[in-house]
Amino acid sequence: MTRKDFVTLKMKAKKTHVPVDDREKTLINVSLWNFSQINLESLSEIRHHLCSTIFRMRKYLLTFAALLSACTPSFAEGTHDHLPLHAEEIGRIGPFIISNSMLMIWIVGAVIIAVAQLATRNIKMVPSGLQNFIEWIIESLYKFLEGILGAHLVKRTFWFFGTIFILILFTNWFGLIPGVGTIGWQLSGPGVDPHDTFQPFLRGGNADLNMTLAMSVSFALLWFYWAISENGLVGFFKHIFAPKGQFGGLMSVMMIAVFFLVGLLEVVSIIFRPVALSFRLFGNIFAGETTLETMTAITGSVYTAWLPPIPFYFMELLVGLIQALVFTLLTSVFLKLICEHHEEEGHEHH
Repeated sequence: MTRKDFVTLKMKAKKTHVPVDDREKTLINVSLWNFSQINLESLSEIRHHLCSTIFRMRKYLLTFAALLSACTPSFAEGTHDHLPLHAEEIGRIGPFIISNSMLMIWIVGAVIIAVAQLATRNIKMVPSGLQNFIEWIIESLYKFLEGILGAHLVKRTFWFFGTIFILILFTNWFGLIPGVGTIGWQLSGPGVDPHDTFQPFLRGGNADLNMTLAMSVSFALLWFYWAISENGLVGFFKHIFAPKGQFGGLMSVMMIAVFFLVGLLEVVSIIFRPVALSFRLFGNIFAGETTLETMTAITGSVYTAWLPPIPFYFMELLVGLIQALVFTLLTSVFLKLICEHHEEEGHEHH
């Protein structure tokens, strides 16, 4: 007897208020006993499975703890070796300086390129495996941006916004890998800051203001190009300074003066956008790395230093995703606002 048959018989007895025959009573009793046995056996199996899984995972947890312990940063004698605001030089190629954050960006970029190559090495009409996963990410991101920018703009700009989101996201997450910011060497000699004697080999890419500023300035230049190409040079300045709406007589003169002043404020806002974008991303990621480092140093023991930061690792995973979304969302909205008037006119013509 199935569970459905059992429920039907029970409802029949309740609705009709007629005693169920002996055969049905026997079936109900047997079914109740079977269901109780199944539930008990299922609970026993689940409990056994969880215990065995935890037991098998024990060696992996111990390995992870040992890895975090081995990657614990060095500390100055009696003081906490703080995370500096600037990226640190780890080498040179002629006059070209290589910093630890720059090397981290190269590694992240190489990993992204390698994954893309593996996913598209043998493209199939019906995707599966890695190709299916990558296509799902790209398609979801494309639809998300299409809802903000519209079908026309997203075709022109997805290459930038899609790339910038993926780069920021994985740069943030790669910065949480044990060893980033904690494996390096001690500095000694004259001129060394006694509170900054440890130089890490790798540093979170977005914890370097140079990186976030470079992305923000790149967007600002592309924003001018896209805005002028969509609106025209005259339309671009009209969008910023021209009055919006229909006015006549003296009111039109007043509105011209008011919207000119508003346009000046808009120009100031446009100038400071790269600064706000870069400091927002840098500040959040740098604060997260500083929190992890402070939590690592809180116990004062190299053997237990890995334990306090663990809850914050999960928080920083979420922060890394949110900051990638915020940067992409703000930049796409800025572009949509300057091109919105042009698109509305285009829809009216159609």
